[in-house]
Amino acid sequence: MSQDVVVQELIEETPPVQRGFNLGSALLLIGIMVIVAIIGIALAQQLETQPESGPAPDFTLTTFDGETFDLAAQRGNVVVVNFWASWCVPCRDEAPILQSLWERYRDRGVVLVGIAYADAESKSLAFIDEFGITYPNGPDVGTRISDDYRITGVPETFIVDQDGNIVRTIIAPVWEGQLDAIIDELL
Repeated sequence: MSQDVVVQELIEETPPVQRGFNLGSALLLIGIMVIVAIIGIALAQQLETQPESGPAPDFTLTTFDGETFDLAAQRGNVVVVNFWASWCVPCRDEAPILQSLWERYRDRGVVLVGIAYADAESKSLAFIDEFGITYPNGPDVGTRISDDYRITGVPETFIVDQDGNIVRTIIAPVWEGQLDAIIDELL
């Protein structure tokens, strides 16, 4: 058989190429566009960082003592907002530092509030008891507050000035004297 005959037979056996879109192609294209959009939104959210300046996201928290803590009501005070969890090892290291800070500054226009992130209430209460914590603390029900502050883990601390603006974000455990220097500048 000659090459020309073989080529002619292949041409005759090959189904014709369809041009244009059919319903399957359109659905596939729409599906790909939806997936790309979802990935884009997820990446944009991951790229959002914690607020480092500007107005602090407002929140109201019901403390473990049943009291209401309202950030907006704290205008005129320096507020230290600390996200923590009982299962967080660095949180255990900073707990005595935060309690000591509270004892030194609570009568000087400084408020400290702890927000328990993704923690069982019984374990949070045991943590508070273990470290003798007396400043207000409460659970972040549904991670509503931590989502507003876009935390990436615990511990994270936000220092809010007397006007309700974030002046410092600390994405690590605080160390002795670190917050004192920031607070002293604000008072």
